[in-house]
Order: sequence, then C-alpha cells, then structure tokens
Amino acid sequence: MYDAETRRQALALVAHGQSLNSVSRQTGISRAAIRSWQLRPGSLDRTMPCPRCGAVPRPPDDAAAYAYLLGLYLGDGCISLLRGGVHSLRIACSDTWPGLIEVCAASMRAIRPDNKVMRVRSEGCQYVTAYSKHWPCLFPQHGRGKKHERAIVLELWQQEIVDARTWDFIRGLIHSDGCRTVNWTTRLIDGQRKRYEYPRYFFTNTSTDIIGLFTGALDTVGVEWKSANQSRGAQNISVARRASVALMDIHVGPKY
Repeated sequence: MYDAETRRQALALVAHGQSLNSVSRQTGISRAAIRSWQLRPGSLDRTMPCPRCGAVPRPPDDAAAYAYLLGLYLGDGCISLLRGGVHSLRIACSDTWPGLIEVCAASMRAIRPDNKVMRVRSEGCQYVTAYSKHWPCLFPQHGRGKKHERAIVLELWQQEIVDARTWDFIRGLIHSDGCRTVNWTTRLIDGQRKRYEYPRYFFTNTSTDIIGLFTGALDTVGVEWKSANQSRGAQNISVARRASVALMDIHVGPKY
C-alpha cells in the first residue's frame, strides 16, 4: 500500500514526460499500480473547500501569497488537466535561484494548504507542482494554447488583490520572467574616460496582455519604465531610472 505522497511523486514524474517504465525503475512501483493511479487521480485532491466554489465566492485568504503566485503563474506557470478532473499547477524555477524555489513552494502551500507541494527535477530547473481540482477556479486565465495566443485578463476579484498587493504581484512577475542586472557604460570625467555601472530591471514576455499587466502595476506604484528592444517576438520592459530602481530594490530585489 503506497501513501498519497508516493503516489503524487510517481504521477508527477509521468506528468513531466517520463515513461511508465522509467518511473517504475526509479521508484520500484509496478507499472500497473502507476497506471491505476492515473485512472483515479481524484483521490489526490483533499477536502479543503475552494474559496471560489462556495455559495458566495471569496478571494483566497492569503492575498500576498496569491498575488505573488499569480505573477509566477503568468510568467512561468502551467495548469494541466489530468483524468478525474484533477489539475496540476507547475511553476518552472531555475536551480540557480534556490530561494525563489522555496518562496514559490511556500506560496503554493499558502493557497492550497491541504494539497502537497512537490518538486520535480529536470535539467537545470525544478517544477514546483501541486495537484488540485480547483486550480482553474483560482487561476481563470488557464485555457487551451499558449498564453500569448489568447487573451489574459484579470477578473475583478483578482484585480482587487493586485491593487492591494501590487508589489507582491510585481515581484512574482520579475521572479518568473524578469531580472535585475548591472549595465555599464563609459563617461568622460575630468578629461578621462571612466567606466560607469548602473543597475536596472528587465521584464520580458511575448504576451502583450501580460506586458500590460506588468506596466500597469508599475504605474500604480510610481515606477518609471520604458520599452526596450524586442527579441523573437518578445517585448522587453526596462526600469533604469535611479529612483525607480531604488523602489524596485526595496520591494523586489535580485533573485536569490
């Protein structure tokens, strides 16, 4: 008899593209058992009520965690339907930033505390993953196809959370599809050309709607930004003015 955690780990490996044979060899679990769990994934979802499914829908209790997780989802997240109506939420996190992985997992637990959060390793990254029937309720931006090929519009209750926890939303977006870098140039000082370094933030996404959500959030908190160069259809947003970078450093900071 395998516990729920063992079942989740095995199904997560299959969901990330490994064959039943491969997962069976890694875990020692028979292919028949794994296949039966695929047919009955509903048991993976716990009984905690969904705040959006009640007679009177309400927002998630932890607004800060939700705003941050929403930013991560819009950048590097994916919701997939499994059998039995269960969905998996996966956030791709680079191994370069272990602190980000921890915060992502903590935010996911805060939104669905009764659902186990797992980390599935892949080359150079980890997929922070949790199963629930209610991820589409909590992230109604889920749909068929890639995000940049469909409309991404926040519902009123989501916008209210973003308005109240704007910095958490910005931090989630930067932690997914953004970065803090140090650029340099040269200046002529007292007749000598000297190197001058300055920090700046970038956010890159191929969805014009997600770009609009990001820049709208920056406008709300008074951060100045400008469009930078475009690459392969993606749009780059730059924050370089000293006062705006200082604000970003207080509330966002570099990945860690």
